[in-house]
Amino acid sequence: MAFDEHLPRLSLVSLAFVTLVACGGGSPRFPLRAPMVADTDERPVHVECEKRPTDDEPEHVACAPEPYVSPLVWDAVDNSVFRPLARVFAVDPAGRAANVNALDEVPDSAWFTNRLGARKPTRDELLRGACEPSALLDGEQAAPGSWVIDKGKPNGATPGFRIRIGKQKFMLKTDQKAQPERPSAASAIGAALYHAVGFNTSCEQIVYFHPSVLSLKPGLTATDNSGVEKAFDDAALGAVLAQATKRGALVRMQASAWLPGYLLGPFRYEGTRDDDPHDVIPHEDRRELRGARLLAAWINHFDAREQNTMDSWIAKNPETNDSSPGFIRHYYLDTSDSFGSEWDWDGISRRLGRSYLLDFGDIGYDFITFGTTKRPWERAERTKGFEEFGYYHYRDFDPDAWKNEYPNPAFSRATEHDNAWMARILSRFDRADLEALVTLGKFSRPDHGRFLTEALEQRLRRIVDRHLFRLSPVADVRVEGSSRICATDLARRRGARAETAFRYTATAYRKSGSHVVRVEAGPGGTLCMTVPHAAPAGAPDVHASRYVVIAIANGAAAYPLLAHFYDLGASRGYRLVGLERPETADIEPAAWEL
Repeated sequence: MAFDEHLPRLSLVSLAFVTLVACGGGSPRFPLRAPMVADTDERPVHVECEKRPTDDEPEHVACAPEPYVSPLVWDAVDNSVFRPLARVFAVDPAGRAANVNALDEVPDSAWFTNRLGARKPTRDELLRGACEPSALLDGEQAAPGSWVIDKGKPNGATPGFRIRIGKQKFMLKTDQKAQPERPSAASAIGAALYHAVGFNTSCEQIVYFHPSVLSLKPGLTATDNSGVEKAFDDAALGAVLAQATKRGALVRMQASAWLPGYLLGPFRYEGTRDDDPHDVIPHEDRRELRGARLLAAWINHFDAREQNTMDSWIAKNPETNDSSPGFIRHYYLDTSDSFGSEWDWDGISRRLGRSYLLDFGDIGYDFITFGTTKRPWERAERTKGFEEFGYYHYRDFDPDAWKNEYPNPAFSRATEHDNAWMARILSRFDRADLEALVTLGKFSRPDHGRFLTEALEQRLRRIVDRHLFRLSPVADVRVEGSSRICATDLARRRGARAETAFRYTATAYRKSGSHVVRVEAGPGGTLCMTVPHAAPAGAPDVHASRYVVIAIANGAAAYPLLAHFYDLGASRGYRLVGLERPETADIEPAAWEL
């Protein structure tokens, strides 16, 4: 499948339709071809040029999509009130995500790259996240005046400013007085988690530096949240630094590296961009955006909304960033409200992650019950000694019940399959990984790091327990040699149950009949089986007699994994062509056209 200016706008949806049609009429369920592992939406395309004046060039012409402005208030009201009301009588059940390949996975794309789900990162890779080595800052060793402030932070809840170091730009932000260290730690740790999972993120890090490394460019201004423009001078800089957390003479701030490309504003969680030839799948039907709900629930990133995303036009010619050809890359931004962010009103802080800001369902329930039932937010408690983390804990965490700030169109359409997909990825984070990632927070109190690690570990255990024991957690199916087929049980790999809870059975189904296959359980959740070849000699590769479906059950999950192969004989071995995770234990071989 190719997307460029010379081809019609195709999509994974149409590809799936063609595949299903081709598989009908007596053909096997999956065709004999390599599953799609990479989308083509990073191929450069041309968009129409238009006059787009800038302050420096009144006659400037841009050959890139038009930036989108996302008003916070409108997005909140639209998703909290108008969209739910408009869908009261709509019949639009959330079906299968549209961009899922034959292996029940999401192909690499401009939205998502399979990282943790494809290969275990090294500790250095995990900690570096989206940061290139050249972007890692050492404020304690920086030369006086080497960080040039060229812009005040225009708005937001936390004060800050932009600096230039050579050709690189970083936005520096302070923590909040009420929860010192938590926001900056949440930004650095959250960005690394999102990146490891597979999302595009900004490079986030915490820096300590002496104020002498800063050099203020004269004549700067900044616009506050009320829209008032004020001078950003020595006094304004002093006010920002006064709010920052200190370690002796050093100032602690969060450094966010500037994203590459021509910034287009946030992406939406529903619909598509009309000016992007690659954007053909409704965003609410993308599995990575649906599954992101579970990642947000894990760290209580209740602020996962469109304003905390960014589209960037990556031009083929980086010297002119709004030129064609190019493509749009989609980013997740700002996880600073994770790990127990609080508002000025305790009544709202208690609800974050447990109820929408305007939750008609909860309002209706309270009305019917006359408020006699004690709700989750009423039971919420801060942890003594760790008040900086607000109400973030694992004791009352329910992955199914978690809610973000206000309804998110993609989150609302997440199915059991979407959540299970994300849970399989998250399960690959081991305790050692979490301990390493928490060090990015640079907490001044070691027990803060231990508290957060434990909270993450126990919340992840609840996610695994909920989502890896319905649909099959068996993954990483691979053919080793001619007739040996292996896989990894992610639930057993993480020790989610006692070893004795896992009892493997496997049955191979062919056109000629079925037979039981012996499964060998190995360390680290591995399992392997030897499947003798039985295809008739001389049969064409695509002949139904070569089609084999192996149903693998682990004895702990409710439903099995169905692995689809073509038996190409002893010399060429088995070819994996598809994986299915049915929501039933009743196997119907007739459905596979054997």
